Amino acid sequence: MSREAALIVMVVVALALLGLGVWAWRRRTRRDSGLHAPVGEAPADAATLAQFSGLYVATTRRDEPLERLAIRRLGFRSRVDVVVTTGGVALDLTGQPRLFIATDRIDGVDQATVAIDRVVEKEGLARLSWRLDGQHPVDSYFRPQTSSARALVDAIRTIPHFPLTPGGDA
Repeated sequence: MSREAALIVMVVVALALLGLGVWAWRRRTRRDSGLHAPVGEAPADAATLAQFSGLYVATTRRDEPLERLAIRRLGFRSRVDVVVTTGGVALDLTGQPRLFIATDRIDGVDQATVAIDRVVEKEGLARLSWRLDGQHPVDSYFRPQTSSARALVDAIRTIPHFPLTPGGDA
């Protein structure tokens, strides 16, 4: 096979893979079109307990860390400031309006090692388990840069009336 023919084959394969990726993402976006991120501010009387800078990794189906949800504002990795308040958790993702997860939506918080395309040291990610739209159970993963995942998890657990889930958030 000549160099030109090999180059043509490589270009065709690359375009086919790119097309397959676009098709899969569009299909996933349609599947998740009914899910909406909780845009909003913390209640006026909510006090800030802690703030962490880092990376937002992904939001996935509950206990399926490799199944990214294509939710508008939560579909892609981003820099994030996580603000823990007495009313819940606020997320300031780069270029997005503030998202607020109220305490009554939070089901638990713990540490994780793997999420989508991110594998870190043991328990290097913070995993926030909550209900999207009040009913769809999801997990959001964060990689703090200025402190440890344990510090973020512990800060979220200091929220008054923090829900304890069966199986171990204590």
